[in-house]
Amino acid sequence: MKKVKQAIADELLPWFSQNKRSMPWRSNRTPYRVWISELMLQQTRVDQATPYFQRFMKRFPSLKSLAAASQEEVLKQWEGLGYYSRARNLHKAAQIVAAEHKGRFPDTAEGLIQLPGIGNYTAAAIGSLAFNLDLAVLDGNVIRVLARLFAYTRDSRSSTAKAELQRYADDLLVKGDAGNFNEAMMELGATVCLPRNPQCAQCPLSRVCLGHESGRPTDYPVKAPKKKVPHIVVGAAVVTNAKGQVLVAQRRAEDMLGGLWEFPGGKQEPGETIQQCIERELKEELGIHAKTGSFLVTVKHAYSHFTMDMHTYFATIESGRPRPLHCQDFRWMAIPELRMLPYSKADLKIIEELETRCES
Repeated sequence: MKKVKQAIADELLPWFSQNKRSMPWRSNRTPYRVWISELMLQQTRVDQATPYFQRFMKRFPSLKSLAAASQEEVLKQWEGLGYYSRARNLHKAAQIVAAEHKGRFPDTAEGLIQLPGIGNYTAAAIGSLAFNLDLAVLDGNVIRVLARLFAYTRDSRSSTAKAELQRYADDLLVKGDAGNFNEAMMELGATVCLPRNPQCAQCPLSRVCLGHESGRPTDYPVKAPKKKVPHIVVGAAVVTNAKGQVLVAQRRAEDMLGGLWEFPGGKQEPGETIQQCIERELKEELGIHAKTGSFLVTVKHAYSHFTMDMHTYFATIESGRPRPLHCQDFRWMAIPELRMLPYSKADLKIIEELETRCES
C-alpha cells in the first residue's frame, strides 16, 4: 500500500496534470456544475454526456432556475440520457436546496447524502471537487484501477468487495488534494486502464501494479457471470382522430420512466395477438374501445434489466372518451407538436417513423 500511495503522489498526479482531458464541467467549477455533471456521468460515457451537459447548463444555468422549472421541462432536457430517476431526483434536490438551504449546497458528506439521488459516490465527488473535502470516490473506473493494482480476487460487484475497495481508496487518498486524486484515478481508468485493452506501457502506476506484474491485467476486476436478462414483447398504439392528431399518455410518477410521455400500450400476455394486446391495454389505461389498423414499426430496445420488442400499430377509437385510468395524463397532439414533450428513446423512434411518413 505504501509503495502504491507514493507512486500516486510521484507519478499519477503529475501524469493527470499533463494528460487530463478538456471537459466543460472542469472549467468554472461550482457545486452546482459538479453535481449535474456527476449525475449525468453515472451510466453515461463522457462523449455522450458532454452535449447534454452543455444544453442543460444553457437552459438551467443556476440551481435557482432548475428549482423553478417544471419536472416536464427537466425531463425534456434529460431526454435520451436514460435512467430518468436521476433527472427527477436532481429536480427534487434543487427544490430542497433552494427552499431549505437558501440556495447553497450542503458542504459536508452527511448533508449532501440527505438530498434525493445523492449517495456515497456523488457525495464524495461533490465534496472533494467542489469543497476539497478528503473523500475518495469509488466508481467503475476506480474499481478497475484498484482491482488491478492489488490483483483483487473477490467478485467486484459484491457489497463486500465494494466496501473493501472503498477502504483501499480511502487509504490511498492524497489528503488535501482529494479532487485531483479522484479525477486522476477516474481518468486513468477511463483512458489507460481500459476494460479489454489496458495500455499498461502508458500507465504511470504500472511499476507498482500486481495485475500488470501477473501478465494478465484483464483478469481483474473479477466479476461473477451476469444473469440472462428477460425479453418482453410490447404492443403500442398510435391512436388517431378525425383532426389527424395523435393520442399520447403520460406515465405515472411511480412507474418506470415516470413522468415521460408514451404511445399507450403494454406487455403482451400469453395467448394474445399483438392487436388484442393493444386493444386491451387501451381499454385498461385510457378506458377506450379501439380497433387496431395498419402496422407502423417494430422498435427493439435494451434496458439494463430487460430487452424489448415494441410492435406499433395505428388505431382508432370505436367508443368511449379517453380518461387517465392507468396513466397520469393524456393529450391529443399534432405530429409536428409531439417533440414538445419528453419521451423515452423507444417512443422517440416511433415519432421518427411518423415524421418520415409525413414527409413522404
